[in-house]
Amino acid sequence: MRIGILALQGAVQDHGRPLARLGAESVEVRRPADLLGLDGLILPGGESTVMGRFLEDYGLVEPIRAFAASGKALWGLCAGAILLCEEVDGQEGILRLLPLKATRNAYGRQLASFEEELDTVIGSFPGVFIRAPRLEARGDDKARGDRAANPMLEILGTRRPPCPEPVLFRFASILAASFHPELTEDLGLHALFLQIIGERLSH
Repeated sequence: MRIGILALQGAVQDHGRPLARLGAESVEVRRPADLLGLDGLILPGGESTVMGRFLEDYGLVEPIRAFAASGKALWGLCAGAILLCEEVDGQEGILRLLPLKATRNAYGRQLASFEEELDTVIGSFPGVFIRAPRLEARGDDKARGDRAANPMLEILGTRRPPCPEPVLFRFASILAASFHPELTEDLGLHALFLQIIGERLSH
């Protein structure tokens, strides 16, 4: 598999290593032409405001939307997840590919970074939260991410009580995570992303 990593700003190389360990090739994406021939695209963590401006400056907004519309898989992490959301801090999002609303820095600034075990579809997973956004389903504030707000929206991971908030979502072939799995040694979620791509390729 050839997986693109958006390389305008942010944690690019941190994703290349786990992908290589899983046998996938990674390609840095900076221009629309770089999307050609890719099986999936990762939007890494970084500064979402800067990344969003670069997406527009380099003419990548519509090509990435078309990439998703073709059924290919995307995975946004932290800032990358913010870029995918329909709504960000009460304003319209950049790519608007996920029926989610994001609140930047909802878990604190850089000094408030933390790690904790999460409950996910693949079991317990180490969550690394760095200036992480809160992700919530749109259209049903009371649901706070419940899939009833959108039947295609799945919650794949949550924090544990007393704050069991959703932090990992799937919508069709798109994943969004509030945290940074690439900063751990656990390859489980990168493997899940490749599995989602494999499901599409097998049809």
